[in-house]
Amino acid sequence: MPAPTAPGPTVPGSVHGKQPGQLPPAAARPTMPTPTEALPSEVLTVHELQRLGLKANGLVQAAHFQVRAAEAGVVGASAYPNPQLTFMAGPQHARIPQALPSNSHRQFTISQPIENPFLRSARIGSAEAGVDASHASLEQVRADLAAQLRVAAYELVLRQEVARVEASVSELMEEIRRRVKVRVDVGEAARFELIRAETEVLAAASRREAAQLNAQRARVALIQLTAGALRPDFHIEGSLTDPVDLPPLEELREIVPAVNPEVTRLQAEWNRASLRTKQERAAVLPSVTVLLSNFQEAQYTSNLAGVNVTIPLFYRRRGEIDAAVADSERARGILEFRRFEIGQLLESAWQAKQIAQRRVEMFEGGLLKEAESALEVAQAAYRFGERGLIEVLDTQRVLRGLLSDLLQARFDLQVAVAEIDRLRAHYPKEDLE
Repeated sequence: MPAPTAPGPTVPGSVHGKQPGQLPPAAARPTMPTPTEALPSEVLTVHELQRLGLKANGLVQAAHFQVRAAEAGVVGASAYPNPQLTFMAGPQHARIPQALPSNSHRQFTISQPIENPFLRSARIGSAEAGVDASHASLEQVRADLAAQLRVAAYELVLRQEVARVEASVSELMEEIRRRVKVRVDVGEAARFELIRAETEVLAAASRREAAQLNAQRARVALIQLTAGALRPDFHIEGSLTDPVDLPPLEELREIVPAVNPEVTRLQAEWNRASLRTKQERAAVLPSVTVLLSNFQEAQYTSNLAGVNVTIPLFYRRRGEIDAAVADSERARGILEFRRFEIGQLLESAWQAKQIAQRRVEMFEGGLLKEAESALEVAQAAYRFGERGLIEVLDTQRVLRGLLSDLLQARFDLQVAVAEIDRLRAHYPKEDLE
């Protein structure tokens, strides 16, 4: 009596059947993952996630307080110097016996510094430039954080989709191993095929576990960027296929140098350094203090008025002026270099976007379809006994690699767009003030 025939091993893209060597249905083939049906309790879009992070992150709050400190500096720079009041009193004794006796005398002196108007205006201008620099620093912190949040959000989406792909592959490898074991047990296949199938199962399980851990790591990174404002079970309502909307490159070349927060900050710091130079030069001019004095004793009362002038005769603040000039030149040099460097960063990010778009088009329009067709051919050949299991597994591995590369290309596209948005300080700005 012939031995019973066991169902054959299955491979991606096959159809169900009960005859030996038939393959599992096409649904078992690892395809592009879709979002799960049941969503966690907190669902956020990428823009909502950015707004939440921009409100909760401690670096943004610290930059806010820095702006307040700079505004307080303007108040201090605009204040007028306070007058000084001196009062002196004490007993008085006559040295000559014929002099009229007097028990005490009193003296009041009021001094009011008269501030140099050139020095005052330069000091106030320098403080106001510090406020502009603080505002630009706040904008830079926001733009950098918004870009980090966007990249981290899409990285979480990427890791979750890779985890789904690896989970489907792991389940498929386990099904193949089970079917191969049945064939080996009934003597229809060599034990080598079972060893190969078990090796593939272990490798797939290892990849699945690593993908799940990477997804959890990306989730923790997002919670860290939002300072714990996210629930542990949050879900991102987004996809790596989200459309990108950017102005043309020529328009970006004109916009970025004008709106980039770092360029704006360095421009304000250069202005502050230049005004500090004017402040040091204005400090060379003589300073004036008006004095009013009242002296009273038993026989006399005198009222005096005078002027105290500080003349910079020996030292004319040459060291302070040279240091301020050097600091101004340093700020100008940094500004020129960073303006050029940011322009090159824009060109690099734009090229990265173009490369990622071409890769996505290449995978979606050609390579992925060819890999799917090759898998179908390998499955048919295996079904008719013209190819072995190894060829089918190799074809399935190629398809899985192309799917992973497609996901990575879509993620690279989102990263390039996030970098361009960072350079032009484009992020959700509602309800941030």
